[in-house]
Amino acid sequence: MMRIPALLAVVLGSLTLAGCGLQPMYAAAGSGAVARGLAGIEVPAIEGKAGWLVRNALNDRLAAANRAAPAAPRYRLDVRLDDRLEGFGLLSDDTIGRERRILRARYQLVDLASGEIVYDATAGADAGIDVVSSEYATIAAENTALENLSKELAQRIVTAVALRLRGGAQPATAVAPK
Repeated sequence: MMRIPALLAVVLGSLTLAGCGLQPMYAAAGSGAVARGLAGIEVPAIEGKAGWLVRNALNDRLAAANRAAPAAPRYRLDVRLDDRLEGFGLLSDDTIGRERRILRARYQLVDLASGEIVYDATAGADAGIDVVSSEYATIAAENTALENLSKELAQRIVTAVALRLRGGAQPATAVAPK
């Protein structure tokens, strides 16, 4: 007797979720519009160590989104980074006890055929770092933070671009008619 109410609850819950408009982003696996769009993005070199790390992370995520054969580039993802290391948390002897690594990106998705900017956005990530008595340990922590922030930033960029491609990539400068 308890099985019927439980089954009814599952069926009603499924109908409610189906009606809310949620759809899987990669609905057709490698043949879907999002996967094809991500596979067609090339990422040119980005300046600096942080740029090298972010570019590698972006290429890893773009390749993971589409496991099919690589497509001919349709878009170019231009990325400009701002990597800062700020000291704060002064100790009693006026030394810095904590640092904050901030990695920000402004990125533009450019349609290679028309040269139009399809998507223009920013993303950022930051991390706190303890400054310890060992200079080597502090430098290692700063580098580890940069590596982790690069991966996080790349994930945010790919997710935002995938959402844009899912909605249909239109020029960013297009104005909706009134």
